[in-house]
Amino acid sequence: MSEVTPVAPDTMTWLRDLVAIDTTSRHSNRALIDLVAERLAALGLEPHVRPSDDQPEKANLIVTIPAADGAVTGGVVLSGHTDVVPVDGQDWSTDPWTVHLRDGRLYGRGTADMKGFIASVLAAMPAMQAADLAEPIHLVLSYDEEVGCLGGAQITKDLADLGLAPDRCLVGEPSSLRVIGGHKSINVVEVRFTGVAAHSSLTDQGVNAIEYAAELVSAVRARADRWRTDGPYDPAYLVPHTTASVNMISGGAAQNIVADTCGVTFEFRTIAADDPAETIAWIDGLADDLQQRMRAEQPGAAVDVDVLVGVPGLETAAASPARTLGVAIGGLASADKVTYGTEAGLFAAAGVDTVVCGPGDIAQAHTPDEFVEVSQLEACDELIAALITELSTSIPTTTTTTAAQRPLPESDRR
Repeated sequence: MSEVTPVAPDTMTWLRDLVAIDTTSRHSNRALIDLVAERLAALGLEPHVRPSDDQPEKANLIVTIPAADGAVTGGVVLSGHTDVVPVDGQDWSTDPWTVHLRDGRLYGRGTADMKGFIASVLAAMPAMQAADLAEPIHLVLSYDEEVGCLGGAQITKDLADLGLAPDRCLVGEPSSLRVIGGHKSINVVEVRFTGVAAHSSLTDQGVNAIEYAAELVSAVRARADRWRTDGPYDPAYLVPHTTASVNMISGGAAQNIVADTCGVTFEFRTIAADDPAETIAWIDGLADDLQQRMRAEQPGAAVDVDVLVGVPGLETAAASPARTLGVAIGGLASADKVTYGTEAGLFAAAGVDTVVCGPGDIAQAHTPDEFVEVSQLEACDELIAALITELSTSIPTTTTTTAAQRPLPESDRR
């Protein structure tokens, strides 16, 4: 006999429907966006579907539950991303696109990251509509978070275009329902070296792109070592300093040809004390120096730098409005910061006071047999219900926690 889950039926229905749609980042997310838009329109709401300028098969969605007086400006954003990571090559014990309940856990791709949170919010939409809200609630769903927060960068512009100007934001990434106010920036840089090919017996006639790329790799590693040994440090992080690593390199054509091409891709993640722009400027300067030296050998050589991803970090004050709200509705107060990145930094950079708070453990994100604990999803339903009450009453706020909200061990995987 199958287990009976205490999760609310509407939340379970939404979770099953969302997980069943394969929204791996390489695919379109429109089937999910269109399903949500259709159901919300049937409730009498006005969802705004905002396609990507660069990828029309991808779209964000914004829907607002107005305040009782009709106001749509200000209020609280509940933010989730619709895309998931691939299941390719992973050993799943069940179909990743079907929610399976086993031993108090709900298995399926995206159950933790982060369709569980989205399902909980969508299930609460009728309650939001029925409430006497003092300020509006905005649900925003984005595309391509997993490949550089591309939809998040657009969605802050979408909010501005619609004149919504929210005050606070809860990003529902899996945090075991801890209220998290800090994460590092994410920056991915590609440097392409164009040398001059020549037979390997005639090296003076060529420019070896791989050899110059190796100098860049060594320089990035040396800078990472200095961050590790000299700081600055932020002890709230599991890894308390800015990090960098070269993760991809390719080049050359044959063992007897001077390599005329080489590409290097590296990532660095900064704590608040380190400005990503300063590191980018350092890379640009290093690339210019290497290019001059290459052109001294052969004028056709070149070095090009491209910033592929630039997601701002998050540094929310301890007594900020978003933190206060998160704790008031049942999130776990926490001084922790996480090393994985989220769209929270983008909202904060746009002037919206933002925290991360969502059901599940980040350790389950991206893994085979990804799951969210039933107790975590239950607690998320309670948290959203408390948010509705909080925004509908003038009664002073109080902090509440439940056993279901006790944090699970976290490992940083993003």
